[in-house]
Amino acid sequence: MPCLLLIIALFFPRAVLILIAIFTTWFHSAFNTLIWPFLGFLFMPYTTLAYMAAMLNNNHSVSGGWLVLVIVAALVDLGHHHFARRTGWRRRR
Repeated sequence: MPCLLLIIALFFPRAVLILIAIFTTWFHSAFNTLIWPFLGFLFMPYTTLAYMAAMLNNNHSVSGGWLVLVIVAALVDLGHHHFARRTGWRRRR
């Protein structure tokens, strides 16, 4: 079951964030407030998922391999934003 959730998360990270919020208490365990998961849902869903996994599996700290995972997720999210902005620019010309 966790592998299925991981595969779905790669293609639909926002859907997985909603499922996690509804069916688990992981958000409450990983984040102190609801503003960061909400902003993560809107702007950086992969980073939010990676940070949540790091906080839950590494005793509430982000270090080692989990830090690498969070950085890679942030780069993927930023790449998505850059690609979306760039393709929108081409359509307007």
